[in-house]
Amino acid sequence: MHDERRALVELLEGFDPEHWEQPSLCPGWSVHDVAAHLVDNARTTTPRLLAAMARARFDFDRQNQQGVDRERGADPARTVARLREVAGRTSGPPAPLDSRLVEEVLHGEDIRRPLGYAHRYAPEAVDRSLRYQARTRVGLGGGRERVAGLTLRPDDRAPDAAGAGQPTGDDDGPVVTGPALSLLLVVSGRGTALDDLSGPGLDLLRDRVRRP
Repeated sequence: MHDERRALVELLEGFDPEHWEQPSLCPGWSVHDVAAHLVDNARTTTPRLLAAMARARFDFDRQNQQGVDRERGADPARTVARLREVAGRTSGPPAPLDSRLVEEVLHGEDIRRPLGYAHRYAPEAVDRSLRYQARTRVGLGGGRERVAGLTLRPDDRAPDAAGAGQPTGDDDGPVVTGPALSLLLVVSGRGTALDDLSGPGLDLLRDRVRRP
């Protein structure tokens, strides 16, 4: 998690001004907004989250937007400095640790993919994030309903690797296969990675991802 934060800081430090205002894969958020969101996530503690939710009248989307507005610097350099400051933090909300991996990997791609940047994530981070998203409800930011009855099979993992390359979801359901990172993106609602996938379950998954 800390490695991914630092890798993103290094990338952002080299961005030109126009990069910052490019739309990310998060609807309605620019690259700058996603970076600010990651700052807010890194600062989150249980008391801070409860206070933020109260201010947002317990609207999760409003709370996220208020966090972006609070942590987005007056200019990109300030936002990068804030992200650098929090890169080593170990605090977090009252949620499983793997949810923090999801934030760093998924939002890292939300920034990189629209700008054409590739990044080599730690396989364990991607695999744990994929498993977490597959069992977490969409309403909580996951993708369980999208993959219900499907088997997700990463094709870029050794089948005998510890925890990697193993099917995720329903072992008896139609298979969707592709790179683990692309599976993570699609399960999380990022349809941009659908073209990376194949298999008899792909049409159903595509329909679920594109459905409002």
